[in-house]
Amino acid sequence: MSTPTPPVETVTALARRYRLELDMGTNNAPTWTLVPGVTEFTPKVEPTQQDVTTYDAEGWSEQAVTMLAWSVETTIAHRAHPTTGAFNAAQEFLRKASMSFGAASYVTVRYYDRNGADDAQQGTALVTWEPAGGGPDEVDTVKITLTGSGPLAPIANPAADGGASALDSRTKMPKPSGGEA
Repeated sequence: MSTPTPPVETVTALARRYRLELDMGTNNAPTWTLVPGVTEFTPKVEPTQQDVTTYDAEGWSEQAVTMLAWSVETTIAHRAHPTTGAFNAAQEFLRKASMSFGAASYVTVRYYDRNGADDAQQGTALVTWEPAGGGPDEVDTVKITLTGSGPLAPIANPAADGGASALDSRTKMPKPSGGEA
């Protein structure tokens, strides 16, 4: 028996590798906008499994996946302009969608590995906005749940071109731009 070759993937990925963006444009002209202040990020795909056991299974249970559901749970630091006090536009877009009906209640989001790894998804979701509250010494945080409506589609990672599109290629850090915080 031979000894397996150790894997070359020895660096642990960090949870902060994800970037969440929101389409704030029109259907004809998407405008991807950073959702700033993410402090936690948990993407999920949950299968619905049904029993498909037959006599042929000789007493063993058999299952089949019949549906997939996706969601993203994230916590954000609620961002406001230091002078005007106006809340961040992307965060406000999500908050307003959470209190809407019909088409206005859906948002299109994408998330991807900010380092360019092959991990990028896009879909349409409903929004739940839950302020955390807290005492006088707490910061304003909000738990946001994006519940998928329809498929979560794999996309080409916008940062996969070596970082030139969304990241500074020298440092792999987000490129500075006007409103990102």
